[in-house]
Amino acid sequence: MADMDLRETYDRIADDWHKDHLKDDWWIAATDHFISLFKPGAWILDVGCGSGLKSKYLVQHGLNVVGIDLSDKMIQIAKREAPSAKFFVMDMSDSPELQRKINKKFDGVFIQAALLHISKDKAFAVLAGLVTILKPGGYLYVAVKGSHPGEKDEAIVKENDYGYEYERFFSYFTKEEIEKYFDDLKFGICYESPAGPGKTKWIQIIGRSS
Repeated sequence: MADMDLRETYDRIADDWHKDHLKDDWWIAATDHFISLFKPGAWILDVGCGSGLKSKYLVQHGLNVVGIDLSDKMIQIAKREAPSAKFFVMDMSDSPELQRKINKKFDGVFIQAALLHISKDKAFAVLAGLVTILKPGGYLYVAVKGSHPGEKDEAIVKENDYGYEYERFFSYFTKEEIEKYFDDLKFGICYESPAGPGKTKWIQIIGRSS
């Protein structure tokens, strides 16, 4: 699915998506570990920040946050949710524009449920571009949906959770695939979360740059 299609989808569902995800908790333990790696005031780039729920959480725990997302509507909500953070409407695959616009090195890059919207033939290149804005010794957090044996590892999923139909593109990964990304980027893995309950198997990995 093209980036513009995904942008239009998230602009359309932003309000409903935000309300629907207010009570999610699968991410908290791994995110708390990520937070524990930094001193207060460290700078974090929240990639694919959506409506700012995780940006808000990071700010509440003493970190400075810059969030980027493809959807203008999501960024509008994020600015409301986390007014002390900085937000930009930006494509995470455009790392040169990211560096020009933000012009900053970060202590951590947080990519939760965002890389899963990138096709698998492009995912590593996108990740490699994003980590160029990390300081030496910086930390990378990635959360993606795990693949299931016998099922496709890429799909356009039709949904109607909010009383109307919409479509999103997803990539699904194995833990070994994400571990290899970290290894190829020369990031030492310092945390891996076990798959949580529920039908979605989330893979969460944190690593530190060499």
